[in-house]
Amino acid sequence: PPRVKAEHPELVRENTEDILNTFLPPRTWFRENIWWVQPVSNAPGRTADVVNLRHLLETKLQIRRAHAVGICPIRRELYTQCFDEVIRQVIVMCAERGTLLACARDEIQMTIAAYKTLYQTSVAYGMRKALIAEKNKYAMEEQIPVLEKDIEDLKKELSDLTLKCETIQKTEKQNREEIKQQLEEKIEALQESNKELKVSFYSISVIKSSLCVYVF
Repeated sequence: PPRVKAEHPELVRENTEDILNTFLPPRTWFRENIWWVQPVSNAPGRTADVVNLRHLLETKLQIRRAHAVGICPIRRELYTQCFDEVIRQVIVMCAERGTLLACARDEIQMTIAAYKTLYQTSVAYGMRKALIAEKNKYAMEEQIPVLEKDIEDLKKELSDLTLKCETIQKTEKQNREEIKQQLEEKIEALQESNKELKVSFYSISVIKSSLCVYVF
């Protein structure tokens, strides 16, 4: 079988350093009028390094009192640093595999950033709604005394109208009773007059009959 031509070690090292600098940028800081640059190490990780990394992570989690569950910025920061070290070791061993792992890390960070933006937007929207509700609450509280006074005025007006209505009903009842009594008295007087007229008519009829008998 044909032999695969191996790349020069220096080229492989330079390619690995470029990938490391791309996904894990060097630290830079300014001190004593000098810019300092600290690139990521390209030394391969050993089994002892992985064990030490695990112990160091557990120690920092305890020292900084990171929460074991729920959202915890401290725990996320430490796990991010640990994940970056894992990516570095994978890139040193296999650049393609490390690149894929770094892309997955960046995708996760973008997803978290999107959720963070959505959360902040929701919080801002909720605060605006709360402020509007608080403002409306103050406006309504200012209207309460006015509305209470209106209610008292309406109650007083209702009481006056009720009393007036009762007075009118009582007066009308008295008037009806007086009219009824007057009508009954008139009817009784008319009945008496009718009786008297009947008696008079009967008497006249008797007298006329008697006169007729004497004449004939």
